[in-house]
Amino acid sequence: KDLISGKGSNIGIKTGLGAVLGFLLYMFIFIFGSQVMKSVSEEKTSRIVEIIVSSIRPVQLLMGKIVAIALVGLTQFFLWIILSIVLIGGAQFIYPQVFSQQNTEEIVYSDRVVGAEAMNIANMAEGNEEVNELVQGLFSINYLLVLSMFLFYFMAGYFLYASLFGAVGSLMDVDTDAGQFTLPITIPLIIAMISLPAIINNPSGDLAFWLSVIPLTSPMVMMIRIPFGVPIWEVVLSMGLMVVFIAGAIWLAAKIYRTAILMYGKNITYKEIWKWFKYKN
Repeated sequence: KDLISGKGSNIGIKTGLGAVLGFLLYMFIFIFGSQVMKSVSEEKTSRIVEIIVSSIRPVQLLMGKIVAIALVGLTQFFLWIILSIVLIGGAQFIYPQVFSQQNTEEIVYSDRVVGAEAMNIANMAEGNEEVNELVQGLFSINYLLVLSMFLFYFMAGYFLYASLFGAVGSLMDVDTDAGQFTLPITIPLIIAMISLPAIINNPSGDLAFWLSVIPLTSPMVMMIRIPFGVPIWEVVLSMGLMVVFIAGAIWLAAKIYRTAILMYGKNITYKEIWKWFKYKN
């Protein structure tokens, strides 16, 4: 069974909605994750962190920074929802004839149209066929479900990537080349965006399935697929793997951050980072 029914679907609407949702998640995750990395790096290079960690544990400082920026993102997200509701309500008030078709009884077509009111609506639809088709496509989507999925994947994707970006920020120093550490993190995001046309053309294909369950790409790809209809078991699998990977990313970031945040003037390599995971504290 699909998460979102395809009944009364409009491919153009679902294509546009999926592309916009996927791109928004890409932008949000990258922008807010980069803010965490920049904040951590600035505190390290200015040596402010030396004073802060004398009062709290380094891991608590990192998680506090991630949560604080997440709250900023949530505030922006809810403001957009309120603005969208206001705009839709205003459109319904200004153009009630466009939206009235959704509030009438079901129109039954056989050899004739039942009821005078239904006939009037049918006549209006003949003159505004494209507008009515657009409205039908918009109303065929379960927006409450879409918003709830967007909120989950935004938070899950943010915590996953913010943890990794925070770890990279702790590795950065005045003479450190950040590219060698940020590139492996950004590659999955780029892959998800490059695959957008192929996923839209075949939202149920193998490429779409695997990219929507791999945690590093699933936030963007799953939101592209959601408007087209996704089996519930795939959504549950994707969400479960996201939770597991978030826990792993936080553990990974904590290990790196705790050691690197007070390390200056040393060329850090991946081999040295691997040794840090063997530390017991």
